[in-house]
Amino acid sequence: MSDRPTNQPSLKGTKIRTANYLMIFAACILYVFILYGMFQISQRYDVLIRETEDYIGCQGSAADIMEGSNILTEQVRLYAVTADLSYAEAYFQEANVDKRRESALESLETLDGYKKDSDTARYLQLALDHSNELMETELYSMRLASEAKKYDMDELPEEIQNVQLSAEDHALDEEAKIKKAQDLVFGPAYRDAKTQISDDISYSLSSIMDKTRIKQEHSAAELEKQLNMQRIEISILFVMNVAIFFFITILIVKPLQVYIRCIKDNKALEITGAYEFKYLALTYNDIYELNAANESMLREKAEQDALTGIMNRGAFEQLRSKLTAQMVPLALLLIDVDNFKTINDTYGHEMGDRALKKVADLLMHTFRVSDHPARIGGDEFAVIMTEIDQHSQPIIAQKAEEMNKILLKGENGLPKFSLSIGIAFSEHGFDDGLYKRADEALYKVKEAGRCGYGFYEGTQE
Repeated sequence: MSDRPTNQPSLKGTKIRTANYLMIFAACILYVFILYGMFQISQRYDVLIRETEDYIGCQGSAADIMEGSNILTEQVRLYAVTADLSYAEAYFQEANVDKRRESALESLETLDGYKKDSDTARYLQLALDHSNELMETELYSMRLASEAKKYDMDELPEEIQNVQLSAEDHALDEEAKIKKAQDLVFGPAYRDAKTQISDDISYSLSSIMDKTRIKQEHSAAELEKQLNMQRIEISILFVMNVAIFFFITILIVKPLQVYIRCIKDNKALEITGAYEFKYLALTYNDIYELNAANESMLREKAEQDALTGIMNRGAFEQLRSKLTAQMVPLALLLIDVDNFKTINDTYGHEMGDRALKKVADLLMHTFRVSDHPARIGGDEFAVIMTEIDQHSQPIIAQKAEEMNKILLKGENGLPKFSLSIGIAFSEHGFDDGLYKRADEALYKVKEAGRCGYGFYEGTQE
């Protein structure tokens, strides 16, 4: 492209015209190849779709066969344990009406890889035979459970009525019949039979699924080859039919201008231009999103208390400033851990940290999702509750009592301790005196002996 004779006037017209004729002729030839390739892709795509549907059908049929068998097992076991007739009805609903196993086999017979004289068919027949043999055991178990509960046999399904108990089993008492009914469907022999059915199904489907998967992979590989060829032909046609200046301007210069603007504006790049630029934009955007996520994570860490995971003092002050300008009713709770120094001195700082984490956990689970708990000092906490007024004092009081009740139990190795809570309200956002009013309420609680709560009783300043 760099050899384009732009600086040779005598060659401009002729060479451009000749190049255009050649490109048109080449484009026509290439267009025929593209049409042929599209036809091949369409055919290969249809084959791939059919083989994919066969593959999915195999998996679905396998699941249905196992599901049908498992439903029978589940219902007979529930009936053996509870003798609830609804489980017997569900059992025969599956066996006689839904017939998932039989329907799955019929679906498999429609697949190209299925042949009645193949290993697939033989193992499927074995699976059905074993399943039907197992049904005899299941019916016998239901008959035992039914007689143990003294059900009227005329009211039971015909299949249970037709089961004849051995003389030895008929002579068993009710408890022994129940136990034997359960042993029949929970015992090792039953589990071995279930395993055999599962193995038979696995063997039967393995062959057909392998054949289908091989065909699918072959078709996918051929389709990929056709697509690659199609991409090459389209790319060549594109190059031959687009002027060099247009190529540079639209696919290189313009994207660069767009990217520069996006970078200056600190935005993700627009996906535009040539493939390489699109790839570059996608890569840049991935890094951009990763950096944004990292910044968000760092910002979140900066706003969280490292020990307790709730807001730290800095985040609390930011929220306080934000709420100062919002004329919404709110409540401020200032919370101190009573005798926290004694906990540290007596049990160690590790136990003290556990106590602080427990308090933070209680605050997060006791208050609403819309409330804002924070750790504002060593053993000092705060909660900002928005959209709440003094009519909610009983609710806040109940929360305070619940937290102290839990902490005074001393669960999970923690010593018994309590909280002192001062509460103040504001009708017009976080005003300048709210913190002082809550602190005065907290002081009165401490003066009264701690382990409690108190509401500010004066007037707002």
